[in-house]
Amino acid sequence: MTGVLYLVGTPIGNLEDITFRAVRILKEVDCIYCEDTRVTRTLTMHYNIDTPLKSYHEHNKNKVTDQLIETLVSGNHIALVSDAGLPLISDPGYELVVECRDKGIRIETIPGPNAALSALMTSGIASYSFIFDGFLPRKDKEKKKRLQTLMELPHTAIIYESPFRVKHTIETIMEIDATRKVSIARELTKKFEQVETANVKEIYNKLDNEINLKGEFVIIIDAVSEADKVHWWAELTVYEHVIHYIETGMRSKEAIKQVAVDRDIKKNEVYEIYHIEH
Repeated sequence: MTGVLYLVGTPIGNLEDITFRAVRILKEVDCIYCEDTRVTRTLTMHYNIDTPLKSYHEHNKNKVTDQLIETLVSGNHIALVSDAGLPLISDPGYELVVECRDKGIRIETIPGPNAALSALMTSGIASYSFIFDGFLPRKDKEKKKRLQTLMELPHTAIIYESPFRVKHTIETIMEIDATRKVSIARELTKKFEQVETANVKEIYNKLDNEINLKGEFVIIIDAVSEADKVHWWAELTVYEHVIHYIETGMRSKEAIKQVAVDRDIKKNEVYEIYHIEH
């Protein structure tokens, strides 16, 4: 009989934010796979968990996934955790879950804290419809295109950012739409938790002063308003409009469909114009 893979949520800052079930599972499994054994050991020592720890991170996941599958197939139970929050959410684990499902290995989730949702709840920005996009591309041009795409959607956008790039990211948001409302959160659930919500210009002016550039950040961007929704592409041709979406990572079929929605015209019209000029 194969073992079970447990996807276990862990605290995002405050060690008290873990469920009784999560602690029990971490004690009962044969091994805990984690991003950084030093970080997870702080948690396991706090709760007197003596289960062996092994590394599973972005740089070794391809090699370790095969070992993990063999361990599960042999009947051992394994827990996968991230340094903070939920595994797989902007963290490794997706490939492992796919492999387990393909091989019929049972997977159970042990829910826990999540920085993106915690920031959204406290932001004061609409939470009924949102999109989570994790970390943005590092290159300036790619980052700006990704932000433009997110900020054109009728949904609240949630992104993660490091303390080294957060100022540039806020500046880029301001370049795209200086009137947009944003929220910035840091040190969630910790002693110096900080959540600031205001016009992006106000947030930018608070950086370095009222907002300390330390710790991981969550940025919440308000959805585009109906009044501003069409302005960004007004000077683009239909072809340029399609190319814009393709350059952000969309396939041509998806880009054509989105342009048709943006312009409220038939998809076939966009298709014909794109392929004539392409």
